[in-house]
Order: sequence, then structure tokens, then C-alpha cells
Amino acid sequence: MPRFALQFPPDLIPALAARFPTTDDAAVSAAGRAARERSHYTRAEFLLVCEWKTARSRPRVAVNSAAAIRKATRTALTDEDEGVRMVALTSLVGVGVPTASTLLHFAAPDDYPLLDVRALDSLGATSRSVYPVAFWLEYLDTCRRLARDAGVSLRTLDKALWQYSKERG
Repeated sequence: MPRFALQFPPDLIPALAARFPTTDDAAVSAAGRAARERSHYTRAEFLLVCEWKTARSRPRVAVNSAAAIRKATRTALTDEDEGVRMVALTSLVGVGVPTASTLLHFAAPDDYPLLDVRALDSLGATSRSVYPVAFWLEYLDTCRRLARDAGVSLRTLDKALWQYSKERG
């Protein structure tokens, strides 16, 4: 039995995504592009993206050194194995799978969705405090399949999943 099941008809994805609130992602998008081009995040970029995901993480993620960030994010942005990518990012202090998904998303927005409690709700899954790598890999495969089948980008799918959960209350 699949862990994730879309809780609304797929043809609603574009309309739901269109109702997603406007956000200013320019700085984090630029940080992700720069990281992709050099194959790692700088400490400043890393902190910016982590704070975009959750401001509460700032004190914890700030303890990571520039060298540790460079090493982990280089592995995450260059290794072929999706599991290795996630393990590298979650080896950093204060980085769980949701924040790691955000780092991957902004470096490669066409390839990675954001793991979020609202998205999980829209897929019929319960949020948890810790997400195993296997959970991430199944979520990643599910989102890629749903986006492909619906003919939308992963970010459009993200927005639709978030919006559906928000509107459901």
C-alpha cells in the first residue's frame, strides 16, 4: 500500500497553485542558483535558505562551520545517489529532511520538491518529528510522478499541495 495518496483530483493542481500566496523567493533562489553553479552552498547562502524554511532553526544551523557546510553541500549537489545527498545534508547540525529538501529545491528547483507538513497532509500522510531517508525517497518519487503525470513543475505541485491543506483547515 502506498504511503502517499493525493487527496484531491490532479486536475485541480493548477487552480490550487494559482491561489498560493505570493512569496519573495528571489534571494533564496539566487543563493540556490549560485550554489548549483559552484557545486556547494556558502555559509551565508546556507543560513539564508535554512532561515527561509524555518527561522527557528537559525541558532542551531549557525553552529555549522563554513568547511562543514561546503563539504556536506558539495556531496549533496554532486553525488548521483539521492540517499547520499540527503544523508550529507542531514549530517549538518539543525538540518532535518524538510530543511535538506529546501536546500536541494533551491539548488535544483526542477528536480526537488519541498517536504512540508501541509504537503504531507495533502498526500494523506502524517507529519513526524524525524523523517528517515527512505521516507524522503518515497516522497520524492511520489512528487516527481504526480508532477510529471499532471504536466506541472514540482514547485507548482508544492504550491497546490500547500494550498489544498491550508484551505481544508
